[in-house]
Amino acid sequence: MTASTPPLQGPHFGSYAPEEVTWLLKDLSDIALEGDLHERERRIQSGKAHYAESLPIEYQPGREYQDLFHATLGSSAQRLAEAVGVVSELILAERHSSPTLVSLARAGTPVGILIRRWMQTVHGIEPQHYTISIVRDRGIDTLALDHIVARHPAESIVFVDGWTGKGAIQRELTVALAEYARLPERPLLYDELAVLADPGSCTTLFGTRDDFLIASACLNSTVSGLVSRTVLNADHIGPGEFHGAKFYRDLAEFDVSGRLLDAVSAEFPAVADRVRAALAVMTSAERTPTWSGWRSVEQIQLDYGLSSINLVKPGVGETTRVLLRRVPWRILVRDDDLPEHRHIRLLAAERGVPVEVSPGLAYSCVGLIKEDA
Repeated sequence: MTASTPPLQGPHFGSYAPEEVTWLLKDLSDIALEGDLHERERRIQSGKAHYAESLPIEYQPGREYQDLFHATLGSSAQRLAEAVGVVSELILAERHSSPTLVSLARAGTPVGILIRRWMQTVHGIEPQHYTISIVRDRGIDTLALDHIVARHPAESIVFVDGWTGKGAIQRELTVALAEYARLPERPLLYDELAVLADPGSCTTLFGTRDDFLIASACLNSTVSGLVSRTVLNADHIGPGEFHGAKFYRDLAEFDVSGRLLDAVSAEFPAVADRVRAALAVMTSAERTPTWSGWRSVEQIQLDYGLSSINLVKPGVGETTRVLLRRVPWRILVRDDDLPEHRHIRLLAAERGVPVEVSPGLAYSCVGLIKEDA
């Protein structure tokens, strides 16, 4: 089926340059989709609403946190650049010499742009890059996939995300692509995610397995092209339409999306040797997914008496997200005073959320969502 909604590009939608990403989304910018954080959480947990039917009012952290973001970006740009280089080279070596990058909105979008920039800078190729929506328990936007498959070889398509937490989106993608291929005219697409960090051990295509701070996780739309997370709501998304999202034009003065991309891209020459060295010592055995993260999250769910595994958000990125846009209950950290947790401690203090040291964690930190908020 051909989508009735047109593809979107900046500057009309999002703050990224038009050649860097095409958003296969419906523009819902003029629709009021945000709701009270606590009421939204209550409805989601009670089963009265799905998280993708509305948007949270994005928590805007204070000036101290904003300053910390810039300091973190400066200190981590080389590490991010190295992870970008490693996963980019794995894609080119093992997936396709001219890939079609398909980022999962929205955390995947800046990572997809960085991978595209690496391939352009180092290899002189300019992959087409799309962003599409995938929704936990609802699947992937099949109209968006149809749009891409009609224009690019199926074997070239590589799905990109920022990081893995426990692996829920990797599992969702696998199921969704199997379902997509049930129609004879649709191909079976390669389901393994390419990510910067894979602390959950869910994929072989990763820049690192370390649970480290990816600066794009520190903020919401202001580090993601001013685009909201995606929306799948039958009141606003009709047959033949892509999943939706909003463009927060009013936040333009706070937008640091380009600054993050440029800071990391500037470090590409400096990390070239480190990327080669990292690839040289990677073994297939070490890269084989163990799904150890999922098992550890199941244990945390049991230990804390939580009704759903979805209330446990492991890893630095997911913990930050809990503090920025959910109703957090408590934060678990493996180490008492890790520098990479400064922003987490600051957000937790701002929101009155306790931080508990748990030395046996498989991740460096875990966010727990308040039950029946």
